[in-house]
Amino acid sequence: MLGAPVFRYHEYLPGRYLPEGTRLIQVTEDGAAAARAPMGEALVADPAAVIELLLKELDAPAAPPGEFRPVPAPASTEAPRLHPEQVFAALRDEQPGDTAYVVESTSTNSAWWRQMDLREPGSYYFPAAGGLGFGLPGAVGVAMAQPGRPVVGVIGDGSANYGITALWTAARHRVPLTVVLLRNGTYGALRWFSGLLGVPDAPGLDIPGLDFTRIAEGYGVPARHVGGVDELRAVLAERPDGPRLVQVDTALTTPS
Repeated sequence: MLGAPVFRYHEYLPGRYLPEGTRLIQVTEDGAAAARAPMGEALVADPAAVIELLLKELDAPAAPPGEFRPVPAPASTEAPRLHPEQVFAALRDEQPGDTAYVVESTSTNSAWWRQMDLREPGSYYFPAAGGLGFGLPGAVGVAMAQPGRPVVGVIGDGSANYGITALWTAARHRVPLTVVLLRNGTYGALRWFSGLLGVPDAPGLDIPGLDFTRIAEGYGVPARHVGGVDELRAVLAERPDGPRLVQVDTALTTPS
């Protein structure tokens, strides 16, 4: 494992960390992550330097690498809601290839990876654990740090409530940021998590009636509510020079 977190805390699942017979070697610059690893071997080093050494030591393959695997057709659902895969397919096709994505829509994680095709460094920012509130301020920060690169925040309606004031900062500084707000009317990841814990009827998980276009406009960010795939693709193809919020109603999915 090169440079990525290995033992991420979220929900407890009984069983082995890895299948029997698997050997784990993690390379990380995070000494604390290496110290708390419950198994395997940890090397605290620059992952890029380790990769260069591995390329020198290992024989190059005789055949060139093949083409990227094709992305499957996105799943769909009944109108007026879109399946999250339809949203992510639109992002993949309509946004520039070097777009940086800050993602805090945890209930759509599996849909995200079925559709996205990220090939540039620094294209994906995601919280390492299960806390909420990182997405919107994180997206504003990434956009401020890289003003010459397209940045999209993919935010769930539950997550957005924890850091909504970041929109004011985006408006104040004219940050060139697109926020795609996935509105399914519930805390999707928490609903899934409550099922894992055996309390599927936990109260307080539904959040209907929130209109983030009006909230965004109150903070000074132009916003619109799109209703279909064609409209969504047309909006994402636009290139505004400041912040904007695009609200999309989506069907409920699970993280895995």
